[in-house]
Amino acid sequence: MSETFFETHRQTLERAIEATRTREFWSPYPEMPSGKIYGENAAAAGEEAFKARLNRPFSLELPGADGTAGSETSPFGFELGISYPRANVDKLTEAMQTSLPAWRDAGPDVRAGVCLEILHRLNQRSFELAHAVMHTAGQAFMMAFQAGGTHAQDRGLEAVAYAYEAMTRTPEHTRWVKPQGKRDPLEMDKGFHVIPRGLALMIGVSTFPTWNGYPGLFASLATGNPVIVKPHPHTILPLAITVEVCQGVLREAGFDPWLVSLVTDTREQPVTKELALHPAVRVIDYTGSSEFGEWLERNCHQAQVYTEKSGVNSVVIDSTDNLKAMTQNLAFSLSLYSGQMCTSPQNIFVPREGIETDQGHLTFDQVAEALASGVSKFLSDNDRANAVLGAIQAPETAERIEEARSLGRVVLDSETRQHPDFPQARIRTPLMLSVDAARDEQVYQRELFGPISLVIAADSTEDGIRRATVLAQEKGAITWSLYSTSEAVQARMEQAALEAGVSLSINLLGGVFVNQTAAFSDYHATGANPAANSCLCDAAFVANRFRVVQTRRHAA
Repeated sequence: MSETFFETHRQTLERAIEATRTREFWSPYPEMPSGKIYGENAAAAGEEAFKARLNRPFSLELPGADGTAGSETSPFGFELGISYPRANVDKLTEAMQTSLPAWRDAGPDVRAGVCLEILHRLNQRSFELAHAVMHTAGQAFMMAFQAGGTHAQDRGLEAVAYAYEAMTRTPEHTRWVKPQGKRDPLEMDKGFHVIPRGLALMIGVSTFPTWNGYPGLFASLATGNPVIVKPHPHTILPLAITVEVCQGVLREAGFDPWLVSLVTDTREQPVTKELALHPAVRVIDYTGSSEFGEWLERNCHQAQVYTEKSGVNSVVIDSTDNLKAMTQNLAFSLSLYSGQMCTSPQNIFVPREGIETDQGHLTFDQVAEALASGVSKFLSDNDRANAVLGAIQAPETAERIEEARSLGRVVLDSETRQHPDFPQARIRTPLMLSVDAARDEQVYQRELFGPISLVIAADSTEDGIRRATVLAQEKGAITWSLYSTSEAVQARMEQAALEAGVSLSINLLGGVFVNQTAAFSDYHATGANPAANSCLCDAAFVANRFRVVQTRRHAA
C-alpha cells in the first residue's frame, strides 16, 4: 500500500519540485470552496462533521494515554466541549522511538508517498478543517478554508518537495572505482543511508495552527522523524483532525499510527517545556511569541530548533500615483483577520511634510485621514466586514485594543461589530493611531498584536526607511511594504531590505496584499532577522532534519 501511495502521487510530487525551482504559480489544492470541485454535498458534510465533534471525546491511538484535556471556546461565542486524550510523555516517546526504525528504513519514496496521501485526504476534508479553524482560531470561514485548509496543504506539500529532493540528492548505492595506473583499480561498494535525528516536536500557534504547523510537521515526517504535535490549548481541534488523518494513513501503510501523535495540555498545567527538553526530542518547530521562542533556542541544545517569532512589520509611504488604490490595498491588509497575522503591517512611516499623489500634495494628517477613511469605507458593509475581520482569537488581544488608545492620537477608533449568525462573536474593527517617530519610539518599537496600526510622522522618507531598518534588525520583521513613484527610493528600500533580511513588496495596488504569501513561489520569513531563525520553505528548512550515514565494503 505504501508503494502505491508514492506511485499515485508521483506526478504531484514532481510538479511540486518543479514549482519550487521556477517559483511560478501552482497549486494542486483548489482554494475556492466550490461544489463543482469538491462535490455538491462537501460543504454540508464538512459542517456536519465539525458539529459531530462537539461535546464528545476525540479518539486517537496514543500509547499510555491517561485522562483527558481540552477547554476550547470558539471566538464566535460558544464552548466546543471536546475532550482529547492526555498523553503520558515518557510512555508515548518510548513507543514512538520503538516505531522509528521501521519508518526510517522505509526510505524516502515510501515516506513521501505516505505524506502525499495524508495531504490528499486532508484536502478532501477541507470544509471540516475550515470550521475547526474558524471556531478555534477565529478566522472567517473563507479565510479558514483557504489559509487553514488548502494553502496550509500547499505549504505541507512544499515541505515534502524540498525534503524529498534533499534526501534523494545522494544515491542509495554506488560502485567506487579509483584507477591505480598499471595496478588493478581500487573498487568499493558504497551505501548511503538517510537517517532521522529522532523525535520531532511541532508546537502549534493559536492563530494559524495548520498554515504555520504543516511545514514542520511534513518536513519532519518525510525525513523520517516521528512527530509529536503539541497544539496551543485554545486551538487543538484542527491539529487533532490532522493527527487523526495521519494515523489513518500510517496504519493503512503498515506503520504504527502513533508515529504522529497529539499531546494536549492546559494553560494551568503546561507540558511544552517538558516535551521540548525531553532527550528523545531532536527537532522542534515553533511559532509564537519571541519570549518563548528565544527560551527554546537558549535551552533546547539537544534539538535542532526552528522558530518563527513576533516582529514589527513596516510600511513606508513616499509617494503614489494612485491614492485610491493604495488606500484600498492597505485597508484590506489592515483589516484582514483583524491584524492577527505575523505578516500584518503595523508601522506606517510617512514624511511629516507629506507626500505627492495623483490628487496633489497631501499633508501628513491628510495621509493619515485618507488611510482611516479607506478602512472605514471598506468595512462600512457589515457582512463584508465580518467576512474579512473574522473574530479576535484571544480576550487578551481585545483588551490590548482598549489599552492602546492612550498611546497616540486616535485617527480611527476601533468598533465592536455584530455577526449575523454568532451574536456573541468577539469582533473588533482596526484602531489607527498617529504618533511621532522621534518622540514615540517606545510606542512603535514593539509589536502591538491585533488590529492596531500606527501612522508615524518621520523626518523624511529616508528617515522612515532608516527607522524601519533598525527596527527590523533589532526586533525583527517578516514583511515590508513601500509606496513610491521614485525608482531611486525603490532601489534604496530594496537595499535596506537586504540589510535587514526582510521580504519587501513595492506598490501593491491590486489583488495582492502584503499579508499574503504563495506557497512554491514566496518565501515566508527569511531567517535573517530576529523575527524568525528559519524560512518556510527552503532547503535549509529540511536539510538538517536528517543525516546521511554511509557504509562501504570491498567490492567482490
